[in-house]
Amino acid sequence: MTNRFSISLSAFIIMSMFIVAVVHALDAQGFMDKGNAAFNAGRYDEAIQNYGKAISMNPDFTDAYYNRGLSYYRKGRYAEAVSDLTKVVAADPNNTAVYYNRGLAYYKKGQHEKAIEDYTKAISIDPNIAEVYLNRGIAYAYNKQYDEAIEDYNKAILLRVNYADAYFNRGVAYLRKSAADFGKVCDMGNKYACENLKQISD
Repeated sequence: MTNRFSISLSAFIIMSMFIVAVVHALDAQGFMDKGNAAFNAGRYDEAIQNYGKAISMNPDFTDAYYNRGLSYYRKGRYAEAVSDLTKVVAADPNNTAVYYNRGLAYYKKGQHEKAIEDYTKAISIDPNIAEVYLNRGIAYAYNKQYDEAIEDYNKAILLRVNYADAYFNRGVAYLRKSAADFGKVCDMGNKYACENLKQISD
């Protein structure tokens, strides 16, 4: 009789724990849905609060971390965006979008090398997304790696023929590269290079 009572009590405890877990999961999803509605309406502070509540109820809620990270990014809270997106990377290391968005946040933080690393990882997973090449090109250009930048803009244009941002940034990269080249030759005393450099600068 004692054994039967113990078994029944154990079963009751396990069932109760399961019910509590299910309720928490449902509550977490409810806050997730509220967060998504707020995000889509541009109410990012409200979205962050709701995603936070979802995470407090379900600490393994990867989608909530991801969406909160995007919300932090929209608010200009780039360090917090990186922190949340890093949690998602740990749980889902083959997610192209996470690396891309963390790369954007790293770039905004001024950590251009880390941004390039994340864009490169995103490309290794899916090499067919024009935006990733564009933004890696921008990071390369910031580091004055104009050849690498131009190569990335070319790839972006191959993937999207009418990609205006890629054409524009490629033009800027060509100008900056030529300015650097003319500057070197101008320093060597070539007056024609100096004249071309002046025209580019003007």
